[in-house]
Amino acid sequence: MPDISRDEVAHLARLSRLALTDAELDEFSGQLDSILNHVKAVSEVAADDVAPMANPNAVTNVTRPDEVIPGLSPEQALSGAPLVEEGRFSVPQILGEGE
Repeated sequence: MPDISRDEVAHLARLSRLALTDAELDEFSGQLDSILNHVKAVSEVAADDVAPMANPNAVTNVTRPDEVIPGLSPEQALSGAPLVEEGRFSVPQILGEGE
């Protein structure tokens, strides 16, 4: 039966760069312990004769061939823009220089 200690949770928090309070460490140690107990229970029930699978349904992707359709020309794409410079959309600067 897994027993996750408070120190192990603190170690995982440090590795994950999470700042946890003492109350959170206590809470998460219980939650992680419960999760691992559930995983252990599922592992004990899992049959070795069942092949690993991502989906129990035999579903395949239905695809169609790609069709090339013409898009907008640069002039058409820029025709509704309020400001165009050198064939490109011009927008207000939101970041300062050198950032």
